[in-house]
Amino acid sequence: MYLIETEDGPALFDCGPTTCIEQLNAALGERGLRLHDLRHLLLSHIHLDHAGAAGALVREHPALPVHVSAVGAPHLVDPSRLEASARRLYGDTFDELWGELVPVPEANVQIVDGDQVLGLDCFPSPGHASHHVCYLAADGTLYAGDAAGVRIQPHRAVLPPTPPPEFDLDAWLQTLGEIERRSPERLALVHFGLAEDVPRHLAELRTRLVEWTTLDGVTEEEFTESVSSTVESGLSEYEQAMPFWQSYAGLKRYWEKRGARPES
Repeated sequence: MYLIETEDGPALFDCGPTTCIEQLNAALGERGLRLHDLRHLLLSHIHLDHAGAAGALVREHPALPVHVSAVGAPHLVDPSRLEASARRLYGDTFDELWGELVPVPEANVQIVDGDQVLGLDCFPSPGHASHHVCYLAADGTLYAGDAAGVRIQPHRAVLPPTPPPEFDLDAWLQTLGEIERRSPERLALVHFGLAEDVPRHLAELRTRLVEWTTLDGVTEEEFTESVSSTVESGLSEYEQAMPFWQSYAGLKRYWEKRGARPES
């Protein structure tokens, strides 16, 4: 998550899950702020590690507008389907990982339409998720969500998180082109930190996306071994941040959907 100074005051970009609210309040306090000082919440997408706390934050701060794509908005207002899907994926670990999912009142939801939002250039960035958006600030910082992958600095590896159900290679490659066209000076990664070597970072992400999708037919164990062999340092940290079994599950679903398409 990032604190952004907008033309209408401080905004939070992505908020993490409800289990991280205590850490969020502490981080705000270090900057002399409280939750009620936030003027806006900007969401890249509605996956729980990015947006799970949105409803709980609005419950504590009822005046907080939540900016989200049109596709993601209904799942904030009624998170029951999102929660059911996540509980199937995470099983008994759901509550420990993510905590409570609280609905966001419809009155607090602001739909972003791929234009200017609070002085930031907002644009669709599907691939990781169909409803993903990024925000580019005037200083050249791209608030990337998961569109620019996962990189646990100081390690250099850039990995694409491809969890089910919406990973789409072609869409993600187009998103990378859109990011490059805007020439950001730095990438603000939710996982984790600022990446200043933008061309190299995006080139590696593109390469890995293509390479991973060519592994159709491998087992989960074989996929994990293949990915692990290419991560020069920080392997355990990457596995914790983006479990490889999740990426394999998303790729498997992608391969199955591709295989089910009728011949043209």
